[in-house]
Amino acid sequence: MLSFRHQVFFEVANLLSFTKASQVLNLSQPAISKHIKALEEQYKTSLFERVGGGIKLTEQGRVLLGFLRQAKEIQNRLEYELSTHLDEYNAKGELRLGASTTVTLYIIPEILSAFRRKYPNVHITLLNRNSENVLTALGNNEIDLGIIEGQTKTTSVNYRYFLSDEVIAVCSPKSELWYRESITLQELREFPVALRERGSGTLASVKSALEERNFKLSDLKNNISLGGTEALKNFLLVDDCLGFLPLRSVQKELASGTLKQVFVEGLHINRQFFFIQRHGSENDPFGQAFVRFALQIHNLKL
Repeated sequence: MLSFRHQVFFEVANLLSFTKASQVLNLSQPAISKHIKALEEQYKTSLFERVGGGIKLTEQGRVLLGFLRQAKEIQNRLEYELSTHLDEYNAKGELRLGASTTVTLYIIPEILSAFRRKYPNVHITLLNRNSENVLTALGNNEIDLGIIEGQTKTTSVNYRYFLSDEVIAVCSPKSELWYRESITLQELREFPVALRERGSGTLASVKSALEERNFKLSDLKNNISLGGTEALKNFLLVDDCLGFLPLRSVQKELASGTLKQVFVEGLHINRQFFFIQRHGSENDPFGQAFVRFALQIHNLKL
């Protein structure tokens, strides 16, 4: 088991902030500093150094963090194996998830609820960010398992396919496109378009689909970008812009008639979601259990 001092170092090292670590651990900053100083005395070396207004790990600090990450993964596997020796229901441990907006809002809630009932003693946290920031959180060890849209060129991450999704163009009755069933790609240039923010998987999918048709995002009549699926959807409900949203996110609005799909001829936006884990952590028991569980539930719906 990791000592409490090592857990304190683990949080400070991952967050690179004594203040943030004190908030996570519910300790005072002097107490955090005391634990770090005790470790430095134990190992007879400095673990952090001041840089400007912040801190960074020393070489020895990076070495310690690397071993502690391995130790924490071994501890998680040990807790899982021992607590499930007689009954999987009694599994104890922690699962830190990160997921993009679409997954968090429209895909994962039912899975999380069922997983919590099966593993009531596992503490689950879910970080909701866009795909780019989920990937960053995984690299910073803020989460153990992520679900994002698409794959990147990052070599430190292991990808496993989860499911596919469709992004569609929609508008409200305020748009002059409300009475049109479809438009051409060239006509798309003529109407105002609202988009998701940079780093969004939805935006990346739209960009990729347009580029396949020799069309650029800059060709669109766009002067507003919104952070989050719900923010974009709520904006479209009261504005005359056309917008691109995941089909899963607008099914209620399409059914109620508050939004309408506008077909853009020749433009098909399909995307894939993937589980992501750091290389070397694929055997994390709770991460693996969640992946198996999520795939099982999804496949039951097919």
